[in-house]
Amino acid sequence: MISGSCHCGAVQIEVPEPPQSLLDCNCSLCRRNAALWAYYPPDAVRVIGHPQHTSEYVWGDRTLRTVRCSHCGCITHWEPLQPGLERVGVNMRNFDPAVIAAVPVRHFDGADTWEYLD
Repeated sequence: MISGSCHCGAVQIEVPEPPQSLLDCNCSLCRRNAALWAYYPPDAVRVIGHPQHTSEYVWGDRTLRTVRCSHCGCITHWEPLQPGLERVGVNMRNFDPAVIAAVPVRHFDGADTWEYLD
């Protein structure tokens, strides 16, 4: 189990292991947040301090809820809103950089083509 937290520590996230890859998306939201996403099954992610210390943002096609710490503002993860999307996006920027140092980063064009750029 590895864990990370928002800047102030009010929201903590635990996942079973480092991800196999990270996703750097250039969509209008992800590029502004500079998140590096890793994906896990919902039952593999434990979020401590949610929902009492979080706020959410839902935009666009309303397929997911982006969650941030309501104290320090760090984006911690996203949750699916529609059935069938069986994964949670975890912002690995909230984890110690050593945890993800060797993990390859894939670049995704979420702004235009919805294709991987690498």
